[in-house]
Amino acid sequence: MAKIIGIDLGTTNSVVSVMEGGTPTVISTSEGGRLCPSVVAFNKNGERLVGQTAKRQAVVNSENTVYSIKRFIGRHFEETEVERKMVSYEVVPGPANDVRVKIPVTGREYSPQ
Repeated sequence: MAKIIGIDLGTTNSVVSVMEGGTPTVISTSEGGRLCPSVVAFNKNGERLVGQTAKRQAVVNSENTVYSIKRFIGRHFEETEVERKMVSYEVVPGPANDVRVKIPVTGREYSPQ
């Protein structure tokens, strides 16, 4: 039987579960929690941080910490003026007028997908 996985991508938190023996089981985070903050960050060395680890350092590394990305998925840049004012990271237009997040420490732009 094929493996089944379910992902609830939330604006604030996300949850992942798998079907085991016909029963859905939530996968715990490395810290033992069931909810994973929907946050990704890059530290000064360019290392990617995810979840609670990323969230903890957001205050001291706000321009390299991405959160509430769900608000930008599938949207055109000009549609996101209100949302762009709500985040501390830089949101820029992509080549197809899509939304990109510019991360200074990596020097790269990322597309929310």
